[in-house]
Amino acid sequence: METAISWKSLFESWPDAIPQQGMVVTELNDSIPFVSFMISGGLLLLERDKPDQYGTRKVILPWSQIAAVRLMTTEDMARFQAMGFQRPL
Repeated sequence: METAISWKSLFESWPDAIPQQGMVVTELNDSIPFVSFMISGGLLLLERDKPDQYGTRKVILPWSQIAAVRLMTTEDMARFQAMGFQRPL
């Protein structure tokens, strides 16, 4: 459950300066590309720019199903401090 809280915190603190684009990898090893997202309690709503093979553009997942988030951004690492990341001491 602690990991789910961390994922929720990451998406809640997503800075406006970093595009809401990337890929969520689920615990079932599904890769879900997204161009936008919204949050609601224990759920994350992801929006794709293109439909998947089933024709769906939106995916709703519980925080506990997120295994990884992949980002395509070329932003400098320092910009991610707004999400709570810091350099090791």
